[in-house]
Amino acid sequence: MKSTALSFLAAATFACSALAEDKPVNAGPYVPSPQSVVTDMLKLAGVSEKDFVIDLGSGDGRIVLTAAKVFGARGFGVEIQDKLVKLSNEAAQKEGIADRVKFITQDLFKTDISQATVLTMYLLPNTVNMLKDKLLAELRPGTRIISHDYPLAGWIPEQYVQMDLEDKVAISGVTTTLIYLYVVPAKVDGSWNVKLPSSASKSAPKSAFKSRQTV
Repeated sequence: MKSTALSFLAAATFACSALAEDKPVNAGPYVPSPQSVVTDMLKLAGVSEKDFVIDLGSGDGRIVLTAAKVFGARGFGVEIQDKLVKLSNEAAQKEGIADRVKFITQDLFKTDISQATVLTMYLLPNTVNMLKDKLLAELRPGTRIISHDYPLAGWIPEQYVQMDLEDKVAISGVTTTLIYLYVVPAKVDGSWNVKLPSSASKSAPKSAFKSRQTV
């Protein structure tokens, strides 16, 4: 009887875990970036017609739409709310840029982001930091990451902008606006040979000529 009960409990626990994994992570409420901040974000990232922009938690689509309309980029937005995705795709059709951008209803943690040359996000701090491993694993070296208001803990930004905007008060209750620009580093791996001058090589231990660094 005890064995049967334990087996049932294990099965129930596994089923609950599976359901939890399938449930989309709540990245927080929809809070739009002011349009002036959107433009500043894209300028800081140096977005051009050569770029593919992915916005995580795209809301009404304004970041990707602006990237296409103003900067000539392509890309897509990821949003969990169907009505916002529908609104964004309708806006793309209306603006005549639906051939360059699209919006999808999807869990941002399960979205393939490897195509991005620029990735933008305005998400809660916990969500931003939960994404760090995914960003490093999927984004190519040199990809620019723009985070509005919340930094990636432990990462040093390439650039950092702070400004005060009155239109932020209606959104977050404060005027302070922060924009962080990060660049995905190159993956450094393998064997590295170091050549020293002959005078130094005589006194240097053998291990000094070969090292391995992994990031």
